[in-house]
Amino acid sequence: WLVREGDVLATAEVAETRRARRRGLLGRTEHEGALVLRRCRHVHTLFMRFEIDVAFCDSDGVVLRTRCLRPWRLSAFVSNAAFVVEAEAGAFERWGLRTGDRVEVKE
Repeated sequence: WLVREGDVLATAEVAETRRARRRGLLGRTEHEGALVLRRCRHVHTLFMRFEIDVAFCDSDGVVLRTRCLRPWRLSAFVSNAAFVVEAEAGAFERWGLRTGDRVEVKE
C-alpha cells in the first residue's frame, strides 16, 4: 500500500529488481494504483502507451518533485531522490499528493 500520514492512497507494486525497475509500466495499457521504483533518480516514458504522474522522493519518503510525463519523454535527474512513485496521469490530483508530503510503502 502507498500510505501518507496513515491514510492509504493506493495499492502499491514495488519493482524490487533492476529488470523490474527498467521495465516499469512499459507494455501496459493502464495501471491501477502506484508503482514504486526504488534506487531511482530519473525515469522515461519511451514506448509508453499513456501519460503518468511521477513523484521523486528522498530516503525519508518526502516528495521532492512531481511531474506528469507524456509518452516519449525523459524526466530530469533528481540527484537526492531515493525512489520514484509512478501512477496513471491524474492519480496524484485525486490522491491530493503534493511536494512536501511524506509517503511510505506498507505491506
